[in-house]
Amino acid sequence: MGKRRGGRELLRSLSKKQKQHLREFGEEHPFYDKVSGRPEATQICELSENSDKSSAESDSETEVEQISVYHKLLATLKTSPESESEEEEDESESEEAGESETETDSEGYQETGEADGGEEDKNDVPDQEEVTDTAEQTLGQEQADGADASCDPSHGVIEEFTDVKHESEFSLETNFMEEESGDCNADKKDSNSSQAFAEDPFKQHMDKELEEKEVEKMSTLPKTSSQSKWPRLGQLTFSSTLEKHKTLKADKEVDVKQLYLHKPLESTWPKVNKQFLSSVNKPSNPSFTPLQRELFCIMNTYRDLFYPERNALTNGEEIRHAYCLHALNHVLKANAQVLSNNAKRRDQKPGTDNDDYRDQGLTRPKHLMKHINLLPLDSHGVDFSRVRVLNLNNWSKYYRQTLLFSALQDPQINSVFNKHCFNYVGQVAVRNVPLSGSISHVVVQLPHVFRRLEAENLTSVIDTRFQFFIDKVLPEYRDAIMSHTLIYVPSYFDYVRLRNYFKKEDLNFTHICEYTKKAGVCRARRFFLKGEKQFLLFTERFHFYKRYTIKGIRNLIFYELPTYSHFYSEICNMMKATDNGVDATWTCTVLYSKYDAQKLAAVVGIDRTAQMLQSTKNVHLFVTGENE
Repeated sequence: MGKRRGGRELLRSLSKKQKQHLREFGEEHPFYDKVSGRPEATQICELSENSDKSSAESDSETEVEQISVYHKLLATLKTSPESESEEEEDESESEEAGESETETDSEGYQETGEADGGEEDKNDVPDQEEVTDTAEQTLGQEQADGADASCDPSHGVIEEFTDVKHESEFSLETNFMEEESGDCNADKKDSNSSQAFAEDPFKQHMDKELEEKEVEKMSTLPKTSSQSKWPRLGQLTFSSTLEKHKTLKADKEVDVKQLYLHKPLESTWPKVNKQFLSSVNKPSNPSFTPLQRELFCIMNTYRDLFYPERNALTNGEEIRHAYCLHALNHVLKANAQVLSNNAKRRDQKPGTDNDDYRDQGLTRPKHLMKHINLLPLDSHGVDFSRVRVLNLNNWSKYYRQTLLFSALQDPQINSVFNKHCFNYVGQVAVRNVPLSGSISHVVVQLPHVFRRLEAENLTSVIDTRFQFFIDKVLPEYRDAIMSHTLIYVPSYFDYVRLRNYFKKEDLNFTHICEYTKKAGVCRARRFFLKGEKQFLLFTERFHFYKRYTIKGIRNLIFYELPTYSHFYSEICNMMKATDNGVDATWTCTVLYSKYDAQKLAAVVGIDRTAQMLQSTKNVHLFVTGENE
């Protein structure tokens, strides 16, 4: 109790001005520091959450828990005009005057903060017991509501805080709007802006009200698709379940003012994007690169987009700027709509029932991909009069726009785009197929044997490939004459499965993966080069990160086609790294299935892929070499 009593004495010794400063800043003003001719030892008073507890173990467990300074000040904060008038008091008020003020003991305060006589002293700080109750109530309410609130100690009531006076300063819509000059010009601009807003893709997409039959059609009928070729993006596939929309064409030139950009973005975008425009753009088109122009043309229509040709070293940042512009444009417009509707609701007459201000969702999303477009289990205090009808009907997935950017045509990404994108406007995918694959970059004279395996479905192809390898491929390489065999394994899980099988069968092998330490890598490379180990299991991720040149390869097996097509030629060309003066017969065997069509096309080309997948033969041979 000594610390608590000391805290009361400290509060009683403060003047009005000092208390006001303590409420606002949590500490005394440096002006009131005591300075004498002889330095005194510095006294530090800390008011922490555990300041009311004694260091001894025998303190009473029923003692009221002390709260932090922040919560104490929050509980004693006054919102009445008296607090402002206190700031205007004379700066020269002395401490003696403050010490002579009449103070009321803690027993003289009720929970409402009033003295026994019924008159409220608004200049004094309540005792710590009362502060604890009030602040805990305030904190609990804040945590429950998750909203800004102000506490009135005189009534113990917590009200929602709305800063009507300063809300316009936070409006992203009006912050960057130019001042209108003249009533006639203002009316004309308002008319033009209203018409432009009605044509805005954001408003058209969000204001579209789907019908039950349209939703049923999208969930049951297959999508129809059409093809189009654009100058920069190349071959595009447009797909949709609803009625066929008019063909979208690429704009040769783009005027920023015609893109319905939010006001601040219209002026800042050319400056931000200037770094990509130095050598690729003409003066008549100063805002976008050709790639950005076509990408934004699609994104601005709110269609889903899949672009599988992003390269981190070349166009990665260029693409990032384009989709960030679209995302910010959407967020700013949504924020401006909410603030505008807030102002309209405040101006309407009390009791007016208006259903025109539905501009929000059910709750703020916490997980964007794995739990997207799910209905929340709790209401979270939402105002259902502001919730969009599409959210109430659980139709959010039909309005969601999904933008996917990748460096390759991956089956998993294609599956996500084809089966989990439901945008009612439709989807656009870039589908450029390679005419010549990476096999054309193999410079060593090497026969490539492609062996097709048959699988019933995509989930069974993993086990089918493993059985095909150990039953038909591996026996051909177990002979001692087939030494120096490198097995390239893209998946780490397949690598572990093969490693365990090789250990079980007691095969003479070594292995390298992305988790192998440097000493282990050196040892495995030496054993393989000298022929002390017949097989080398080699993961794709190790090659991706390390790019070691493996010497001594005479026989090469691709357990599965590489994820990145250029890895195929890189691994094959490692064979020329060994030059021991002895002519060797090199072999290369590749396993593939019909589910590897995109990877196969990236290696051998689209024409050969069609033949290899449709042919009745399961084995196909290609020969590469310097004289080919």
